Amino acid sequence: MSQQTQDRPHPTAPPPGREVLVGRTGKQHSPRYRWGILGIGIFAQAAFSAAFQGIPTSGSILAAAYGYSLSELGLVLAAVTAGIFVTDVFWGILSDRIGERNVLIIGLAGTTATLAYVTAFLVPSDDVAPAAWALAVVLFLSGALGGCVNGASGRAVMGWFPPDKRGFAISLRVAAVPLGGALGAAIMPPLALGAGFRWVFLFLTAFMLAATIAVVLWLDEPPIARTKAAGGIAATTLPNPLVRWDIWRVAITAFLLDLPQFTVLTFGTVFLTTALDLDITAVVIALVVVQVLGGASRVLSGRWTDKKGGRYRRTLVRVYSWLIAAAFAGVALYQVAPAWLVVGLFVAAGFLACGWHGVHYAEIATMAGAERSGTALGLENTMVFGGAFVTPLLIPIVLDASSWPVVMLLVGALPAVASALLMPREQPV
Repeated sequence: MSQQTQDRPHPTAPPPGREVLVGRTGKQHSPRYRWGILGIGIFAQAAFSAAFQGIPTSGSILAAAYGYSLSELGLVLAAVTAGIFVTDVFWGILSDRIGERNVLIIGLAGTTATLAYVTAFLVPSDDVAPAAWALAVVLFLSGALGGCVNGASGRAVMGWFPPDKRGFAISLRVAAVPLGGALGAAIMPPLALGAGFRWVFLFLTAFMLAATIAVVLWLDEPPIARTKAAGGIAATTLPNPLVRWDIWRVAITAFLLDLPQFTVLTFGTVFLTTALDLDITAVVIALVVVQVLGGASRVLSGRWTDKKGGRYRRTLVRVYSWLIAAAFAGVALYQVAPAWLVVGLFVAAGFLACGWHGVHYAEIATMAGAERSGTALGLENTMVFGGAFVTPLLIPIVLDASSWPVVMLLVGALPAVASALLMPREQPV
């Protein structure tokens, strides 16, 4: 072979100086591919969020259409969140074992199937309405399967993005939660009123099917190093996050910080209408502002910590914690403070209680390592949805025994406890 032939570049080799990303399948991708992965993660998260956040926005319409009592409606609305709470850690562990692509395909396809079943068999007709328990069981399965997106899509982002860009990337992915919820809230109530719930669930089915197809066609797993256990099953070399107290301590702070968030999201309408006597239009505007500013603060926080360094993630979450506590303390003074000030503080408490997620997720995933990030994110989401599940159960109990000022002070105290648990690490990452 001549020297000229030996010096000729391999036809599949990248041009000199050009960065190439190689997935676990061996396929080569341009640096822009990581943003495509992020887009898939955002799309999948938004599709699932449209279901678990959008269905409650149609709650009163659903109760009327199906003929459900308030207790039956509560059972149905709690079903999706309960499914997520039960299975999120399982999906995170499975992502670390068999890869996020396989997990997303299984979970999203299963969610698509459950929503299709509701569309076909569990919508009311002129003759009969499905039993609440039947709809709740299928929606529970939908949440249990769809919960895969929380950890697996975050793990994919962790694997493809370098450490100095993970905070921003994870924050964008987490911002898809309010994005999907806002989309569901905008589309589903008018669709339910105008066309009926068969079209509502058909919309959710199509949205989830599109996310599943995107994963199948375009998601390549990141080249995260893994060792092999017996039988060729993937094993990891890093410690299991579930046996690390430092990981649990951070995850517990997610639970504590989520109660203020869901106090605003689930009881905001009740508080603003009964305690402040606001009309429903003003209440809707206030809650929309909470969602929009909450999503924006997630993204900006991730961007800022990437520029400043990962060591600032915990510091920023602690700042969020104390600002949330101060805002709730101000809201507790609603009986003597001007109404405009109380509404402003309530909106601030709401979007601040939404804004910590992206940075917090990036922190716990980084602590666990990309190889174990699926398990860590699964634990994180279990705590988050645990807070979402517990809040509507606790607030009425406290409110019956006391008053709104006591509720606001107790909820505002929780971020202060979280700040105490979230002390700076000795060796920042």
